[in-house]
Amino acid sequence: MKPLDPRLLQRARSARRYVVLTAGLGLGSAILVVAQALLIASLLAGLVTHGSVPGQTAVRTLGALVGVAAGRAVVAWAQERYAQRAAASTVAELRSQVVAHAVTLGPRWADGGRQAEAATLATRGLDALEPYLVKYLPSLLLTALVTPAVLLVMLGLDWVSLVICVVTLPLVPLFMWLVGVMTQGTSERRLAVVERLGAQVLDLLAGLPTLRAFGRETGPGARVRALGDASKRATMSTLRVAFLSGMVLELLTTLSVAIVAVGVGLRLVEGAMSLETGLAVIMLAPEVYLPLRAVGAQFHASTDGIAAAERAFAVLETPVPERATHSPSGRVSAIVLDGVTVRAGDRAVEAPSALSARIPLGTGVPGDGRVVALRGPSGAGKSTAVQVLLGLLLPDAGSVHLELSDDGARAGSGGSVAAGAPTLVDLRDVDHDWWWSHVAWVPQRPAIAPGRLRDVVGGAGARADAAPSDAEVLDAARTTGLDAVVAALPAGWDTPVGLGGVGLSVGQRQRVALTAAMLAGADRPVVVLDEPTAHLDAAGERVVLDTVRAWRDAGRTVVVVAHRASLLALADQVVDVAARAPEGATA
Repeated sequence: MKPLDPRLLQRARSARRYVVLTAGLGLGSAILVVAQALLIASLLAGLVTHGSVPGQTAVRTLGALVGVAAGRAVVAWAQERYAQRAAASTVAELRSQVVAHAVTLGPRWADGGRQAEAATLATRGLDALEPYLVKYLPSLLLTALVTPAVLLVMLGLDWVSLVICVVTLPLVPLFMWLVGVMTQGTSERRLAVVERLGAQVLDLLAGLPTLRAFGRETGPGARVRALGDASKRATMSTLRVAFLSGMVLELLTTLSVAIVAVGVGLRLVEGAMSLETGLAVIMLAPEVYLPLRAVGAQFHASTDGIAAAERAFAVLETPVPERATHSPSGRVSAIVLDGVTVRAGDRAVEAPSALSARIPLGTGVPGDGRVVALRGPSGAGKSTAVQVLLGLLLPDAGSVHLELSDDGARAGSGGSVAAGAPTLVDLRDVDHDWWWSHVAWVPQRPAIAPGRLRDVVGGAGARADAAPSDAEVLDAARTTGLDAVVAALPAGWDTPVGLGGVGLSVGQRQRVALTAAMLAGADRPVVVLDEPTAHLDAAGERVVLDTVRAWRDAGRTVVVVAHRASLLALADQVVDVAARAPEGATA
C-alpha cells in the first residue's frame, strides 16, 4: 500500500495539478518556517543578552516577522482553499471514469456480483478520498520538503541536535508501520460493509412495491439494522486506529523534542553554544517532527482513502473486451442463433441453454413484418437472450450471426460474395453502433431523462439524422395511446417529468418509452421489447398489443419477451427459451 499511488496521478488530472501546487506551497512553507525561527531567535537573543535591541534593527526584525507570519497564513489559506476544490474534482473524475468503464465492461461484468461495488464507488464509496487529499497528502508532501530543509539548517547550527533528530526521526514511521500491521484490513472491511449495506438497500428499494403488495415492507428491517450495526462497528474500529496512531506519534515526537531541548540547555549552561543558536535549534526541532505528526494524525484518512482508490483502480484496470469495427454492407435479412448458451452470473446454471432460432427481419414493406415471442419460465434466460441479440453480452457457447441479403453484401474479410448467396457475419465481429442503428429497444425499466414531457419524448426519440417533428410525435402518441395520457394531464405536453419517469405512473412511463421507440426506430427493421406488459393493467396491455401490431403492419420484426397469453397469441413465431444446470452443478 503506497502512501501516494502513481495511478491516482495518472487517472486524475486535478490530482496532478494539486500535487504540483502543494509541492510549491510546501517549499515556500519550509523557507518561511526557517526564516521565522531565525528571526525570533535573533530578536530574543538580543533582548536577553543586551537587555534591548537597537530601534532600527528591532523595526526591521519585527517587520520581517510580520511578513513571514502573513506569508505562512497565505500559504495555509491557499492550501486549504485549493485542496477542497482539487479533492472534489479528483473524486468526480474517478467517479465518472468508474461509471464509464463499468458501462463499457457491459452487463456480464455487472452480473458477476460487481453491480453493488460499482454503485458504491459511483456514490459514497470514494468519499474517503477527500480527507486523504485534503489532509493526508499535503502533510506527506510537507514531510518530504519541510523536514529535510529544516535538518539542513540545523546542520549549520548544531550537528549534535541534528544527530538526535536523525536518530529519532525513523522511529516515527517505524511505529506507524507497526500500527498499520496490527490494524491491517480495517478500512477494507469497512468499505466491504458499506457495499453490502448499499446492495441490500438497492435490492430492498427494487422490491419494495412487491413487499408492500404482500404487507411485508417491514420484513427486511432487521437485516438492514444488522448491516447498519456492522457499519458502525467498522467505523469505530477505524477511529480506534486513528487514536492509537495519534497517541504513538505524540509520545515519540514529544520525547524527541525534549531530548533536543535538554541537550541544548546543557550546552548553554556550559557555554558551548550561543543563545541565538540555541533558541533557533529549539524552535526548529518541533518543525522537524510537525509534518510527521500531521501525517500520523491523518493516518486513518490515508488507509480509508487508499482502500477506496484501490477499489476504483480494480474496476478501471479490468480489461475491456476488444470492440469490433466492421460495418457490413447490405440489408440484414435474418438473425441466426446457433446453440447460444450463457452461464448465469457466478452460478453454473446455463440460462439460456443451447438456444437456436432463425428470426427473419422485416423489409419495411407493409404486411412483411412479424412478431417473434421469446417464451419460457422465469429464470430461463429470456432477458439474457435479448442482451445477446443486442450484442451487449457475448455467449459462453454458440454464436449469433447476421444473415445479409445479396444486395451488395461483403464478408468481413473484404471478399466479394456471389449474387443470391446470403452472407453470415458473426455479431461479435460487427461494430455495435452499426448494429444498434438497426434496432429499437425498450427494456424492462425504460430509462427516462428529466424534463418537459414533450422534450423527453422528442429527445429519446431523436434519430441520427434529425429530431422528430411535432406531427411525428403526435402521430406516434396516437398509436401508443400517449395522446390520451397527455390530454388528461393539467399541463399537457409541458408536464415536468423527473429522472426515471418520476411523476408518471408505470403505465404512463411504458407509453412514453413505446412512443420514443416508435420515433427513434421509424427506419429500423428490428424492435426488441423486454416484458413490455409486466406490471401493466388491462388497459396498458391493450396499448402494448396495439403498438406491436402497428410495428408489424409497418413491415418490421418485433422481438418480444412474453409471459402473457395475449402476447403469445399475437406472435407469428414462438421461440422457447430454457435453462439447464450441467450435471454435478447446483443452481
